[in-house]
Amino acid sequence: MKIAITSTGQTRDSQVDPRFGRAAYFIVADTENMEFKIIENQNINAAGGAGVNSAKVVIDAEAQAVLTGNCGPNAQRTLSAAGVKLYTEVKGTVSEAIELFKTGGLIETAEPNVQSRFGMGK
Repeated sequence: MKIAITSTGQTRDSQVDPRFGRAAYFIVADTENMEFKIIENQNINAAGGAGVNSAKVVIDAEAQAVLTGNCGPNAQRTLSAAGVKLYTEVKGTVSEAIELFKTGGLIETAEPNVQSRFGMGK
C-alpha cells in the first residue's frame, strides 16, 4: 500500500510536518517493499487552495492513505472523495509514523481536525 507522509525534510528521519496543505514535502512510501518517493510541495507558499492542490498531488502519486499532523476541511473532503484514508495528529519521524501505521497504531479520521487556512501562520 502506498502512503503519503507530510515531512519537514527529505529523509525518513525527518519530522512529520504538522501541516498537510503547506507541508514542505510528501514522502510517499510503499509499505510492502519500503520504496520511497520524495515530492517537494509546490503549494507551501500558495496564496490559497494549498490543501486541495496538495490533496491532488497525493492522489496523483497514487497514495491510498495520508499521515499528517493536521488537515483542514477542503483537503479532507478532496482526499475523502478520492477514497484516500486520512490519519491526523501524527507526530515523530517519518519512519516512526510508518511503523505506527503498519502496526495499527494510528486511528483513521473522517473529519478535519483544524480550520481552513490553519497552515498560513508558519
